[in-house]
Amino acid sequence: MKKTLVIIDGNSLVNRAFYALPDLMNKNGLHTNAIYGFTNMLFKILNEYKPEYISVAFDKKAPTFRHIEYKEYKLGRKKMPSELLEQIEPLKELLDALKIHRLEIEGFEADDIIGTISKIGEEKGLKVIIVTGDKDAIQLASENTTVLITKKGLTDLESYDYDEVLKKYELTPKQFIDLKGLMGDKSDNIPGVAGIGEKTGIKLLKEFESIENILQNTEKLSKSIKTKIEQHFQDAIMSKKLATIVRDIPLDIDIQDLKVCEYDTKKVLDLFNEYGFNSLISKLKPQEESKDTNLNLLSIDENIDELINKIKKEKYFALKTVKKDSNLIDKNIIYLFITLDGENIYYTNQEATILKMKEIFTSDDIKKYGYDLKQDYINLRPYEIEMSNLNFDIKIAEYLIDTTNSNYTHDQISAKYLGKKIQSEEELLGKGKNIKKYEQIDEDLLKKYFADILNLVINVRQPMEEKIYNYNMDKLFFEVEMPLVQVLGSMEYEGFKIDIQKLKELDDEYTKIIQKLENDIYDLASEKFNINSPKQLGIILFEKLNLPVIKKTKTGYSTDSEVLESLKKYHPIIEKISEYRQITKLKTTYVDGLLNIVNTKTGRIHSSFNQTITSTGRISSTEPNLQNIPIRLELGRNLRKVFISEEGYKLLDADYSQIELRVLAHISEDDNLIDAFLKGEDIHTMTASKVFNIEIDKVTRQMRDAAKAVNFGIVYGISDFGLSQNLNISVKKAKEYIDSYFEKYSKVKEYMDNIIQKSKKDGYVTTILNRRRYIPEINSKNFVVQNLGKRLAMNTPIQGSAADIIKVAMVNVYRRLKENNLKSKLILQVHDELIVEVLEDEIEKVTTILKEEMMNALELKVPLSIDLNLGKSWYDTK
Repeated sequence: MKKTLVIIDGNSLVNRAFYALPDLMNKNGLHTNAIYGFTNMLFKILNEYKPEYISVAFDKKAPTFRHIEYKEYKLGRKKMPSELLEQIEPLKELLDALKIHRLEIEGFEADDIIGTISKIGEEKGLKVIIVTGDKDAIQLASENTTVLITKKGLTDLESYDYDEVLKKYELTPKQFIDLKGLMGDKSDNIPGVAGIGEKTGIKLLKEFESIENILQNTEKLSKSIKTKIEQHFQDAIMSKKLATIVRDIPLDIDIQDLKVCEYDTKKVLDLFNEYGFNSLISKLKPQEESKDTNLNLLSIDENIDELINKIKKEKYFALKTVKKDSNLIDKNIIYLFITLDGENIYYTNQEATILKMKEIFTSDDIKKYGYDLKQDYINLRPYEIEMSNLNFDIKIAEYLIDTTNSNYTHDQISAKYLGKKIQSEEELLGKGKNIKKYEQIDEDLLKKYFADILNLVINVRQPMEEKIYNYNMDKLFFEVEMPLVQVLGSMEYEGFKIDIQKLKELDDEYTKIIQKLENDIYDLASEKFNINSPKQLGIILFEKLNLPVIKKTKTGYSTDSEVLESLKKYHPIIEKISEYRQITKLKTTYVDGLLNIVNTKTGRIHSSFNQTITSTGRISSTEPNLQNIPIRLELGRNLRKVFISEEGYKLLDADYSQIELRVLAHISEDDNLIDAFLKGEDIHTMTASKVFNIEIDKVTRQMRDAAKAVNFGIVYGISDFGLSQNLNISVKKAKEYIDSYFEKYSKVKEYMDNIIQKSKKDGYVTTILNRRRYIPEINSKNFVVQNLGKRLAMNTPIQGSAADIIKVAMVNVYRRLKENNLKSKLILQVHDELIVEVLEDEIEKVTTILKEEMMNALELKVPLSIDLNLGKSWYDTK
């Protein structure tokens, strides 16, 4: 069987990758989409064709013989975009690490290198495969050479061997050169014969075989073709020469230089980590030191006393629980897995054994390591086991180490740190309609899966911990984020009581309002139609009612919220449609949604609190998203009436007052801002006084509202255009407001300028507790992307520090409630707000705890202030 030689057109493929994929950047601001696409295709080629030999050809910057012969060759071609140019050398570095042969020669193009190497391969009796995005290479197709042409994307390849060229073009591969000589090539500025395209060129070559034969038989041509050929015969001959790939470059290489050989996985892994290619890491061959460990699966039941004694002595263990798909409060753990060394993995499915280990789970002296420890904490709660000292969660650690990543799955962590592929959750359970539950998986497969996770935890904990210390995030990780895992687990398990009857009443109320709005819209449109169909709505608005078309999409008229906002002044139907959409969303997302997820046994909803989602460090919630309940409309605020306390309890709501502005005062050290907060003045009124240059008692409500928009706009790096939109004023006036603000708060301006420069230099910004966020956008050459980076640089230290503060407060409030053996529970966090379900007899104590812990969470140059409200429902506390 013939051995295979693959030759890749480097410039062509990297160019295709750049334009085929969305913009990607690593945390240092290096654009990486071309490198990523190229590497992905390289692995695909290596996997599918398993070549024994491989080479990548690149163009060199210097002029080639074609430029010398024809000065206009490639003249006018656009320069390579800087975002692509910066990726070429890193790509070559990666190819070198992969030990992939590459070549570029002065005076010749990549095509000529490919032509010469393919000829050498054919002479050696190899099967040759050329991968390119340039159809010029079709001339190289033969009985032994196949040319693979990438389409617009990178995944589809058109295959051309000798027979396929004949079939598609009715020409031989060599005649393809003549075809280009006749047609020319705009991209290379090859003139060809003016007025002759592909169809005519093929017809001529089928009859006369070559350009030379056409020139010798012009009397047989039609009058118009004859004239064109005779007028441009020199262009045709020259164009053919320019299009001909040279196949005899004097190359000083041996075919063995192209041999596919073993690469240093560590070097490639380092580059993948540098470029942020987590999804490609699993494609690497395992490192020798990371080859599969022989994991010993041992029964805890048979070794329980010995294991408990060992854990007490070592004062740590790693664990993983897996539970049936069942009610949150049910005892349904299928397996508990425990390890100390990552190789001996103990397991049990016996409740008695789990209960016997309660002592070590609840011990504050024994550290618990794991992956997604919050889920393990929740799974153990039905057994009356409240796990403590959750010391190291590799998912949380990776989130702090690299906020540019959006995937903190165990298999990605394994690939990144160990260069080792382990089974992902999707590979184990499947996805979509065919997704399985853990209890449906073969026991041996299940044991192997979780054993691999625990082996990973033990092996990556130390290098992760070193990074955390190197980044000065040890306080943030060990004193805030890790204790918070238990807090969030408790909040999920406790849940929030729902007034089902009130929810059903709201359902009826919203249904009636929606029906009324539907009828009003039909009357205004003079016909019935599907209001939820953008297509039908577009026809009504822009064809029947003749409203001005604001924006079009590929599928027709746009009817998004921005468009509707622009159309409000033209027709009363717009207001009705906007209101219809708002109420419909309230009903479907929240009323119907909440009714579907109320826990049948607890009568409460148990939202999931996510610690590793946002780049700023804020906590998010899902199923339901309690942080996104719309409160601008009274109907939306009414939703909070369904969130109530148990009998004998009340809801105590503590909300930080203007926390982000207080953080801004602290980190900017602006005297005017600090002074205002120290004096307890209304910050928006004071800002209005300074911005509008009037006495405080002369500030109107309108002025205060404008100053408030400026204050919060500054925090988010707002532009004069953005402020003009918010306040419905001119851009000029908005600029005056911002300039006046910065004049009065000069150190805020100084801070904004300094943080932008610092982020450009470092590539990241940090919060008060050293939470790090990488901002590759800040060094982008794209003006829009760079401005986004500037806004992120200005805002992240403020918003991220506010997130740090409330997390510290949550940890301390939770700890104090437990230390005082109180029955009151922290049940919700929404942005800057904490809600405690407080026993009526404990209201005074809990109020004191909230005040002390929230107002003293971190020591700032200005005092932290909170608003406290008590009520039977969430609505009552506002």
